[in-house]
Amino acid sequence: MISSILSTVTSFVTHTISTLGYPGVALLMAIESAAIPLPSEIIMPFSGYAVFLGRMNLWGIALAGGIGSSVGSAILYWIGLKGGRPFIQKYGKYILFSHHDLKMADKFFAKYGVFSTFVGRLLPVVRTYISLPAGISKMPFWKFLWYSFFGSFLWCLPLGYVGMKLGENWETFRNRLHGLDIAIVALIILGIAWWFYRHLKHRKLEAEA
Repeated sequence: MISSILSTVTSFVTHTISTLGYPGVALLMAIESAAIPLPSEIIMPFSGYAVFLGRMNLWGIALAGGIGSSVGSAILYWIGLKGGRPFIQKYGKYILFSHHDLKMADKFFAKYGVFSTFVGRLLPVVRTYISLPAGISKMPFWKFLWYSFFGSFLWCLPLGYVGMKLGENWETFRNRLHGLDIAIVALIILGIAWWFYRHLKHRKLEAEA
């Protein structure tokens, strides 16, 4: 099942890039950064393979990937900015997200927003969703966009380089990164479990008091 889905996604990615070139790279990375499951671990290594074939340029695909990622990130940022805060203020208590947590998130992004956005764009899985809390916490948009682009560019460049060096074997890199994705998802799940435990314990103590 999973291998069939990956095969379909890979075919879509390779066809799009082969047909559209640099705009195709930008389009696919925009989709990926807008939280639609389209792995950059397929997009950029195949783009690197196109560089290996002499059809594209390494710096060109990294630039296209960075621009596309910035567009997708901006979409997710504005969703968080316009819809995230009102939603959390109204329904946050049902998902154990209090007004205090919202204030803590605001303070975090006020202090580490630029750094967290930049680093977040360099991490698998995390890079896709970092734009939402940035929007919810109202991080300055143009500052967010610049560091999002810079982090994305530095993410796309080595992926493209590896694809270029691997040549026809570019897909092997995707398979190796799959294990890292699983590890990060496991850490996120553990973090969510801790979040729920902490809030449920806090509510229990409040009820007893």
